[in-house]
Amino acid sequence: MIAEGASAPDFHLTNQDGATVTLSSFRGKPVVLYFYPKDDTSGCTKQACAFRDAQADYEKAGAIVLGVSPDGAASHRKFADKHKLPFTLLADPETKICQEFGVWKEKSMYGKKYMGVERTTFLIDKKGKVAKVFAKVKVDGHADAVLEAIKAL
Repeated sequence: MIAEGASAPDFHLTNQDGATVTLSSFRGKPVVLYFYPKDDTSGCTKQACAFRDAQADYEKAGAIVLGVSPDGAASHRKFADKHKLPFTLLADPETKICQEFGVWKEKSMYGKKYMGVERTTFLIDKKGKVAKVFAKVKVDGHADAVLEAIKAL
């Protein structure tokens, strides 16, 4: 996993509108880069809606929120529209960026092992360095904890 203090790897990913987004294009602003397993599942929906509900506070802090999952752009579009998500969702269907950030992990459910995204958030500072890593995120209270970390930058 990318460590705090390291430079965040740049990437080129497609957003929910089919446009290419690069991490480096947000230099000069703090970026909340959150990785989540799947669009429109209960935990992921709760997490996305918490970021949505705190969007005004994030904007006031000058921060950009970017969500990343292995789902495609069309799935992201439906998810964003259904829940009125005001931030960018990025598609990583080959899991290249998930792997680069170290969040693509072996998981287990009901004794069955599989590969998937470990819910993780990276707070990236204005210079592109990882200021804080929130690993194995529990959804409740997470958006507030990230906002507090932004204010501490």
